[in-house]
Amino acid sequence: MRTDIRWSLLAICLLLFCCPKAWSGEEERPNLLLAGVYDWKGGQDPSQYWVSEKFDGVRASWDGEQLRFRSGRLVDAPRWFVAGFPKVALDGELWLGRQMFARLAGIVKKNAPLDTEWRDVRFMIFELPGAAGPFTERIDRMRQVIDTAGVAWLQMADQFRVSDNKALKRRLDEIVRLGGEGLMLHRADSIYHGGRSQDLLKVKQWLDSEATVIGHRPGTGKYQGMMGALEVETEGGVRFLLGTGFSEAERRQPPPVGSTITYRYTGLTATGLPRFPAFLRIRLEL
Repeated sequence: MRTDIRWSLLAICLLLFCCPKAWSGEEERPNLLLAGVYDWKGGQDPSQYWVSEKFDGVRASWDGEQLRFRSGRLVDAPRWFVAGFPKVALDGELWLGRQMFARLAGIVKKNAPLDTEWRDVRFMIFELPGAAGPFTERIDRMRQVIDTAGVAWLQMADQFRVSDNKALKRRLDEIVRLGGEGLMLHRADSIYHGGRSQDLLKVKQWLDSEATVIGHRPGTGKYQGMMGALEVETEGGVRFLLGTGFSEAERRQPPPVGSTITYRYTGLTATGLPRFPAFLRIRLEL
């Protein structure tokens, strides 16, 4: 065998061994900080946290050169959108506004982005992955980075403090009344790390979870000829019917079998079924 061919084969083998993701098509998932759930009765002290709005958007991270979804897949944003971003890592949410998730999803999923649509998108920053110091110091650093960049659609999530659970509940009710989804609590003295943690907590008026669609039940009465309810199964194997929370358009074109949906609920019954479950959205596969 010719020497050049042998060296080429050796190089390919080394690449396959050292970088299997490059050949499998799998993107490397960013190691981001993920949120736990705030326990109102768990004795947690909200005064030890910074609080911000929980945006109903699409999580994205900027590594200093490229914008990626949480899955690791590149975001097909227009070049002008990221052209002025700083050369430091940013973590945030692509966001249009409250109760506009469906429209946003349609924009960011396109492989050929439309400038006119992206003009309305903002990248709301709430963390500096890998930055040194406690979160309180990272807040100041975030402000500096964003102010220096001077990009109108690169903005920082407003961070504020509350004194106790009563004040936290008032702010939560206010955000929800305005059409928001909830709040995020970020421990003030926490050092940055990836993975799920109590250093970051989500606070909502309801709980939410995901399930897989395993069937459709036909509608009756005013829903005759449409979907009446979804048959779904949770990751833990719990099956139940999901019949509320759908628009008429969603009943006419329901989430397909095999898709993953997000539903909200108020708690669990003694048998482990969600109380008052309602459809929220199809999970965005990115």
